[in-house]
Amino acid sequence: MSGPLAGVRVVELVGQGPGPYGAMILADLGADVVAVDRPDVVARANRSRVATNPMMRGKRGVSIDLKDDEHRARLLQLIDRADVLVDPFRPGVCERLGLGPTVLCERNSRLIFARMTGWGQTGPWTDRAGHDINYIALSGALHTIGYEGQPPTVPINMLGDFAGGGLLLAMGVSAALVERHSSGLGQIIDVAMVDGAAMILGPFFVAVDSGFWGERGTNHLDGGAHFYNVYRTSDGGWVSVGAIEPQFYAELVSRLGVADDELLTPARQNERTVWVEAKKRMAQVFGTRTRAEWEVVFEGSDACFSPVLSPSEVTTHPHTAARGVTVSVNGVTQAQSAPRFSRSEAGAGVPCHPGENSVDEILAGWNQ
Repeated sequence: MSGPLAGVRVVELVGQGPGPYGAMILADLGADVVAVDRPDVVARANRSRVATNPMMRGKRGVSIDLKDDEHRARLLQLIDRADVLVDPFRPGVCERLGLGPTVLCERNSRLIFARMTGWGQTGPWTDRAGHDINYIALSGALHTIGYEGQPPTVPINMLGDFAGGGLLLAMGVSAALVERHSSGLGQIIDVAMVDGAAMILGPFFVAVDSGFWGERGTNHLDGGAHFYNVYRTSDGGWVSVGAIEPQFYAELVSRLGVADDELLTPARQNERTVWVEAKKRMAQVFGTRTRAEWEVVFEGSDACFSPVLSPSEVTTHPHTAARGVTVSVNGVTQAQSAPRFSRSEAGAGVPCHPGENSVDEILAGWNQ
């Protein structure tokens, strides 16, 4: 791998989704990531087929029992030579294992100790169990998602686990690596999903305080407006429109053939009092044709229109196919690495099985 993080050595103590996802991003960017799994996990790995877990792509895997003194000593040999350690456990777990930052950063002063938790290393909730839904709930993000008069809509675990967790971890590690160039020192990173989800929500705190943003499902960007919404087509498909700007809205209603409709005329676009009825009218119009027919109508337009693709359709859509948004790795479809670099080419590597490699094999390369 020749990505921008080529040469960076990462030891990942494997946990649940956010940690492995963040370490996967580091591997996509060229880092040499060693995933440390428990022996029981390694024993359950199905080695009769090729590895396909995207969380393990571009990594190497070793088997280490963190509760065994000899195994821990071998792990310390790796960490002494590493640039980054990913800790996915609850606060205090690594300390009880003798693997806390006080010990490890004294042994390796350049070590970046990245701690991935839901609630963070400090605060009254730090020891509580939780999952994505809990973290985004406490961040304020979950409250904003859904339709007017309905409960908050539960999203899949992208916002907390992956965006507010794993992606934030990869960003934090990258920033700490840059800082280390000037200081020569590593540091501890406290990555909390509740923080990450709140950071993503960022501008909306101000919008709510100022009165610009109202209750869930009544605003421009949350399904309240007819010009920023999804609609069902006659064949059961879905399309999305996001024509916020007046020139784009004018093109939207023109392509729909309803520019003279009393509810949908451009002159009334931002009259909130008509939005509910305008959504009903827009739904009627989109319901008259199939998704494919509407794609033809809006081809080449600036109406901010796009079909709502299922994950299985992304591979074959003309735009996403042209960009290679998905790739086939060991026979399964995965998302391609992002972002794109002009020189330091990054990409999705081949996954490994848990424990596929030996500590000696890793050390042989890392001793150089």
